[in-house]
Amino acid sequence: MAACVFVITIFLPKQARFRFEYEKGKVWMHEDLISPYNFAIQKTPLEISTDKNQVLKSILPIYQNNPEIAERAIENYLNDFETKWPDHIKSHKNTYKTLGSELLKEIYLKGIITPVKKFQRDDQNYSFDLLTNNVAEKRNTNDVLTVETAFQYIKSKLSSIPSEETRSRLAAILRDNLFPNYIYDERLTDKLEADALNSISTTRGMVQKGELIVTNGTLINDEIYQKLESLRSAYEEDINIVGDRRLVITGQFLLVALNIGLLMVFLYLFRKDIYYDNRKVALILLVITGMLFTLSWAIKIKIPSLYYIPYCIVPIIIRILFDTRLALNIHLLVVLIGGFFVSNSFEFAFLQITSGMVAIYSIKNLVRREQFLISALLILSNYFISYLGILLIRNGSLSQIEWVTFAPFVFSVLLSLLAYPLIYAFERLFGITSDVTL
Repeated sequence: MAACVFVITIFLPKQARFRFEYEKGKVWMHEDLISPYNFAIQKTPLEISTDKNQVLKSILPIYQNNPEIAERAIENYLNDFETKWPDHIKSHKNTYKTLGSELLKEIYLKGIITPVKKFQRDDQNYSFDLLTNNVAEKRNTNDVLTVETAFQYIKSKLSSIPSEETRSRLAAILRDNLFPNYIYDERLTDKLEADALNSISTTRGMVQKGELIVTNGTLINDEIYQKLESLRSAYEEDINIVGDRRLVITGQFLLVALNIGLLMVFLYLFRKDIYYDNRKVALILLVITGMLFTLSWAIKIKIPSLYYIPYCIVPIIIRILFDTRLALNIHLLVVLIGGFFVSNSFEFAFLQITSGMVAIYSIKNLVRREQFLISALLILSNYFISYLGILLIRNGSLSQIEWVTFAPFVFSVLLSLLAYPLIYAFERLFGITSDVTL
């Protein structure tokens, strides 16, 4: 027990926690909040995404003008004409040869490109910068040709030739010598885009020390919510304002010790058969430590969403190896400890507790392996319904819901299926036989 408390305390995040709970669209229930220091207002992900799109639209793709391609194409055409031109078509041979050469010069002077789909956002045509000997010139794809449009241009110019065989022969030779001479420079374009994206500011404006952020009873709108999020982020990330690290560790130790102590009391009062079996106690504490270590690691590396973590794997394992009451108690314990170190802790606790309850209820009588899949679907349904309800309360609109935010729950439920092989591993390691094995 002491080792479990020590390990969990060591690995939990050590920054101080922002003491206010709040949600967008709800009333601020705390006292008036005045800024304790200067901090920048962070942009929302939507604002940053909009800025990125605007920046990318302003960056023109770079094309390199390669005159050698035109020279080689014309030279190849003259050679091909001599070898491929039919002997029985001798009249005006030199005239047709010269006509084809002039057509190629005209086409390559206008330019041939290969359009890049990612720049055809709003229209098939787009502007680009053409580099000729490192001198840039702004052009548009509407003013140049592709291989296909160049061939159509050739056929239109040759339409005045009376003989169809002559037209088709000359057009075929010319078609074989059409190559893009304006070459898309992906490396240089990507560098310009990367430099432009790196220059985007992630903040907008400042809140000064002593400035009123929100008053008691005020509805938290988008602007206030963003100021609160910015203050929370500054408070938790700035090492100069997190307080005494030793006191933070002491607080964590007290909370973890209290929760683990309550678990041991529960075992002593209601499950003495487990309390006096060191193997079973070690297994339970190992599962708790493993899950909280995973949570701490995820917070440290700043994964996009903590809902990727398969929290329901804990009640599933404990339920199968032991019983329903113990599984629910341990799940509550793990969620309560984790809730101190995540943002929107009430939302986190609600989602994880209800999903854990569904996991426990759905495998109450485990007699078939397929019940794991049924349980996974029920857990996923609970996540979706609960999170949808939270978003509707928060936004009051279906149109503002970003459905991609549901993806972490799918990943989490899939990872929860790892409980199946883990159960066998725990059985072999701790000498326990579960209903699954039976």
